[in-house]
Amino acid sequence: MGREEEEKSRGFKVEDRRRFSSAGEVKSEFRDDAPTAGPSAPQAASHGAEAAEAPRRDAAGSAASAKAVPNASGPEPEMTFGAFLVGLSTQALMLLGDLADPETGQAAPDLPAAQQLIDILGMLQRKTQGNLDREEAQLIETILFELRMKYVERTRLVSR
Repeated sequence: MGREEEEKSRGFKVEDRRRFSSAGEVKSEFRDDAPTAGPSAPQAASHGAEAAEAPRRDAAGSAASAKAVPNASGPEPEMTFGAFLVGLSTQALMLLGDLADPETGQAAPDLPAAQQLIDILGMLQRKTQGNLDREEAQLIETILFELRMKYVERTRLVSR
């Protein structure tokens, strides 16, 4: 019973573990070129040896996922709303022909599929309006603007 009272009095700690900034860029501590530093002393003391290994595993996991190795063993990156949006926008860029397909190495534009994905992102923006923090709202707005402009540019090129 003494341990329960001790845990209640200690409270809890909120830690931002998102890998992407509000602009959708990988934070410096999760980049391949960033030095992997261990957690600060209070973190290690409060979470034990398991927490001491977590930042190193997370950094390694994001590096492995950034290389897009199929069926790679290791921890999956944490899914956040921002990461979800960046993933959808990457797919849209592939469908617009801006990025090569990782399997074929070729750019294969599919404008109807790109339009559908952009419409899905627009629907997500409408349905989540008022429920996103400022950074998430700015991210989806920026992504949609850029994708819509690229789509208009591509459709003009095709219609010529």
